[in-house]
Amino acid sequence: MSFRISVSGAAADAVRRVVPQLVADRVASGITAQDPELWGPEAEAEASKRLGWTEAVALSRPLVAEIISLRDELRAQGVDHIVLAGMGGSSLAPEVIARTTGAELTVLDSTEPGQVRASLADRLETTALVVSSKSGSTVETDSQRRAYEAAFAAAGIDPAARIVVVTDPGSPLDESARAAGYRVFNADPDVGGRYSALTAFGLVPSGLAGVDISEILDEAESIELPLAVDAENNPGLVLGAAIAATVPLRNKLVIVADGTHIVGFADWAEQLIAESTGKEGAGILPVVVGLDAPELTADLADVQIVRLVDDAGEQIFADDESGEIRVSGTLGAQLLVWEYATAVAGRLLGINPFDQPDVESAKVAARGLLDARPEPAPAAFVAQGIEVRGTPHVIGAASDLVSAIDVLLEELPANGYLSVQAYIDRVAHPEFAELRDLLAARAGRPVTFGWGPRFLHSTGQFHKGGPAVGVFLQLTQRSVEDLSIPERPFTFGELIAAQASGDASVLADHDRPVLTLTLTDPAAQLETLRDAIG
Repeated sequence: MSFRISVSGAAADAVRRVVPQLVADRVASGITAQDPELWGPEAEAEASKRLGWTEAVALSRPLVAEIISLRDELRAQGVDHIVLAGMGGSSLAPEVIARTTGAELTVLDSTEPGQVRASLADRLETTALVVSSKSGSTVETDSQRRAYEAAFAAAGIDPAARIVVVTDPGSPLDESARAAGYRVFNADPDVGGRYSALTAFGLVPSGLAGVDISEILDEAESIELPLAVDAENNPGLVLGAAIAATVPLRNKLVIVADGTHIVGFADWAEQLIAESTGKEGAGILPVVVGLDAPELTADLADVQIVRLVDDAGEQIFADDESGEIRVSGTLGAQLLVWEYATAVAGRLLGINPFDQPDVESAKVAARGLLDARPEPAPAAFVAQGIEVRGTPHVIGAASDLVSAIDVLLEELPANGYLSVQAYIDRVAHPEFAELRDLLAARAGRPVTFGWGPRFLHSTGQFHKGGPAVGVFLQLTQRSVEDLSIPERPFTFGELIAAQASGDASVLADHDRPVLTLTLTDPAAQLETLRDAIG
């Protein structure tokens, strides 16, 4: 089998209780037939134009030869370094595909000036840029494209020979890219970004980077029939029930890679599940952890552990009492199964898994700040060079860095979670991710870690639309050297600052506690943060 799953404990109880009804309701065959009524009347309009991913394998086959031909053409010209400018589903799927297969793909999913500058300086002479955006209006991707256009032109390179665009047909980007002479691949407009792994959004950058994308499609095709059949061993039904039908609901889904050959899959699943289910005060919050994470041994009542392994075993119902979900399989099969399972989870939770009503609020707030460009709010205080800001309940009771963190954690409810949001150069400072385990041990509750602004297209929806039980730690940095955005009145530094401030303001409007720590020297101040966390 290209996919296997085993469940025990509460997850097994959920599968036994719920899957027979899903089978009787013909949910699996209904998803495959693109029945928009499965999620209720309020979701029908959106679902009617968001189920194209169920036939992505067949629709993507004709793209393979075209992608390979372009790859060969570029390599014949000495162009062998592929950079992807994309956010959310447009970047996370190609990233996991490339990392798993060992292909080199530089993913630029940040507006941090240092990270953008480093990407521009990396082998520009042999670089091609893939610009991926459904609408073309994504501010991060538009800014990155402008920066590369200017860099290519300054180096005497025709941008039209080096920029490849993936977008929906008829989008503003589609029209402008064709007018500029760029190579354009159109994706199925009936597929939402987070379900687009097996469409042009996942395949074009991966294929250009050297991945055997036909094999990825073969792997997905091998699981299509089992997913379409209304049967109690349908892997999409089993996984959907296991993650969304426990009683009481274990809505913190702790995902750990434990021997799987797939690299970075949990980050892709995090975006798919959080953005699809986190709305109307409900949802499943994925928590991506390592093997030493405190959550794995804390025995928390609202945590469901998912282990990504290389062999989940032959039986769906495991003999052990771990209460865990164990999944294994090929990458292509995993991508399609989790998409089905997330759609099933939406039905079980009673929400529309295809919209993202709260993502736009942070974008609007950021745009407002970019238009007005007010002076930054003064820090409540500065501790060891770190500027401290936050919502009144957090800052009002704090006098130093230690007490500020203490107060934020005191706001954490018994069924809550802490979200760490690092608007920091993740290439230059990957070590900041180490703070996640320290905070999880200190808080005794699940802790998510996201790089800003990329998490805004992922868990950002859950933060505002899901259960109001989160507290938020923002880490931002002062850019030593900013970077202008061609033909825009703001810089990359101003953009990422507006994105952080805009999201903080929306969280505050939703009565979420926020602590913002602005670092003036990230490398030196990481140890200060470790000490303050204790």
